[in-house]
Amino acid sequence: MSRQTWTAALSALLFVILATIIALVPVPYVTWSPGNTYNLLGDVNGKEAISISGVETYPSDGELLMATIEVTAPDSSLTLPEALISYWMPNRQVLPRAAIYRQGTTPSEVDNEETILMTNSQTSAVVAALRAAEIPVTELPMVQSVQTSGAAAGILQPGDLISAVDNVPVTDRASVLQEIQNRHVGQKVTFTITRDQETQQVTVTTRASLKAPDYPSVGIEISTGYVYTPKVAYAVDPDVGGASGGLMFALSIYDKLTPGDLTQGRVIAGTGTMGADGKVGVIGGIAEKLAAASRDGATVFLLPKDNCQNVTSVPKGLRLVAVDNLDGAIGDLNALNDPNTAAGVPGC
Repeated sequence: MSRQTWTAALSALLFVILATIIALVPVPYVTWSPGNTYNLLGDVNGKEAISISGVETYPSDGELLMATIEVTAPDSSLTLPEALISYWMPNRQVLPRAAIYRQGTTPSEVDNEETILMTNSQTSAVVAALRAAEIPVTELPMVQSVQTSGAAAGILQPGDLISAVDNVPVTDRASVLQEIQNRHVGQKVTFTITRDQETQQVTVTTRASLKAPDYPSVGIEISTGYVYTPKVAYAVDPDVGGASGGLMFALSIYDKLTPGDLTQGRVIAGTGTMGADGKVGVIGGIAEKLAAASRDGATVFLLPKDNCQNVTSVPKGLRLVAVDNLDGAIGDLNALNDPNTAAGVPGC
């Protein structure tokens, strides 16, 4: 075999080896693509997507779809060919991995963060929907977290609602902290709490704060919790995380709690975060969610007003409705049900 033949054969072999390495080595990118949609007025895996007890509910004929995106899992990676193929495919985005997953976080930490976001979103949606339906909601200070080495460890728990400190009623975070500050280091403090819908009293002995030796501390973080009569349960796939389903959760709960039918038999999809005050917040992946909604038969899509700037194209047959709060979204859907007002509903 000649020198030229050996050189050509070796070059071909090196090319194959390098091409194989390039094809198999992961690249720091992830893909977004249209995910599943969930009819929150229907069933999920044989159970009501949203079930409500303790108050009268009303049926609906249409569907309210929560649109989702499918993203490369935190414990998975893309190869260069996969990233290039995804880049050229319709309704997909290829994004730097660091833009989606914080550097240094483990897959379990990512899953936990997404679950917390979803849980908080569902809680806020319940509160906003109840208020929109004029069902009483009471705010109380709530234990958000407990320091593992703090005085309250093993006594107070995240989610505990505090109604009194040493029998003095408290209504917010500031009043709880003020009552604790009025004690001395080493003094016992009795909290009246609601846990698992049962009221009880627990006692914590204050300790010196690490930042100020004369400052009494019980080692808890306090946020706002809520008390209301209806019980709301979700059966949405636990693998669906994040906060972007809040708007559709709230609309579905409101529709179940009030006479009439927001959908009027239509398939309505949407996305957006939801605050307990009813405000709708921006989300990511709007193009992919529009594609998912269109694929699954939606004719109306609700989205945050501030996401209009991210819309580059709208699937045929899908009407966009831009909203910034829950009351506005309810009003817009009702307006769509009336031919005399439908044309005036704002889009993007």
